[in-house]
Amino acid sequence: MSNTVLLVDDDAAVREALGQTLELADINCIAAGSFVVAADHIRSDFDGVIISDIRMPGRDGFHLLAQAHGIDPDLPVILLTGEGDIPMAVKAMGEGAFDFLEKPCAAKDLLAVVERALKTRTLVLENRALRQLVESGDPAARMIFGSSQMAQDLRDQVRRVAQAQGDVLVRGAQGSGISKIAEVIHLSSLRSKRPFLKRAASDLDASALGDAYAAGEGGSLFIDEITMLPAQTQLALAEVLDTGASTRLIAGDTRDMEAQMQEGRFNTDLYYRLTVMPVRVPALSERPEDIPVLFRHYVAQAAEQSGQAAPPVSADLEATLMARDWPGNARALMSEAMRFVMGVTDLTPTVGSVDAGIGLTAQMAQVEQSLIEGALRRAQGQATEAARALKLPRKTFYDKCTRYGIKPENFRS
Repeated sequence: MSNTVLLVDDDAAVREALGQTLELADINCIAAGSFVVAADHIRSDFDGVIISDIRMPGRDGFHLLAQAHGIDPDLPVILLTGEGDIPMAVKAMGEGAFDFLEKPCAAKDLLAVVERALKTRTLVLENRALRQLVESGDPAARMIFGSSQMAQDLRDQVRRVAQAQGDVLVRGAQGSGISKIAEVIHLSSLRSKRPFLKRAASDLDASALGDAYAAGEGGSLFIDEITMLPAQTQLALAEVLDTGASTRLIAGDTRDMEAQMQEGRFNTDLYYRLTVMPVRVPALSERPEDIPVLFRHYVAQAAEQSGQAAPPVSADLEATLMARDWPGNARALMSEAMRFVMGVTDLTPTVGSVDAGIGLTAQMAQVEQSLIEGALRRAQGQATEAARALKLPRKTFYDKCTRYGIKPENFRS
């Protein structure tokens, strides 16, 4: 919830008393003695509310109300009235003031009105952010490619996590695109208009960590390979998270974090805090049907970057790509796409060249054959394990092997 009040009053004693009341209630108070000083803080993205005295030398509370609503009509302005000013306050309410309080006001009355105004401001800003998100499209759909169920599940999970408020852990194999998923989480969240910072864990000391959190105010901080944080920085990070920092942490890691924790190399408190909302990026070997989709995207991207026409991707080339293990995952596939565009690829189709007039059924058969061979290669010829990986009944798997002349024993090392 919004937690800031801009307090404007020319009476220093009143500013001090009201400011102390607000701060004792854990509300951040920005004190200003005049309209001129206050004006520097009034912006459309100001995430708090305004309390202003009506009678002030020079430009008064009415002028401030008009100025604030000229910048943002939904910005709550609470007016402070002295004895005899109530008719003026009622007039101000008709002009859009959120509420008014008569001086001197009791702490409970002040805090009740402020809390209501802050809740209103929070809802306004959240609704604006959601509208902006809708207008900018769906980052998960635009940036996470693949037609498999795993790809769809990943997109759904990213959307759910993005809308939550807690810290996030993104895990996956090397080259699986962890930092990209972290960015999509940020872009899909209400923080999308605020900073998104990336830092390598191994380079972060406690001071640099503090600087990163300050720079990411209201946005997200992605720390890559979180288990490589120096021990002292792990302690500093745990303390920062305990204070409820306004910058959201998105941690990334390719290692076995649980093992690192059990061996005493990763802070236990951090481990249990980060594993509340984990997101796992599946490896390409788990979703081979996504490989052609990703490859075509990377080919188009590489062609645009190099100023060349994108070469055609044939069905037999797709089958070859799908049969590979891709231990380097998306990063390796992207590099292969670049080589393919530049004409220096070493890709050799595993099946015969496709005739121009080959039908869809024949193309699908080639792809299916390559998928079975790839699964057997990864399972080292263990048919039961390969069938399980492809989510096929054992009999169906053997029937397909017979149809394509595939012998599982030929894949045993």
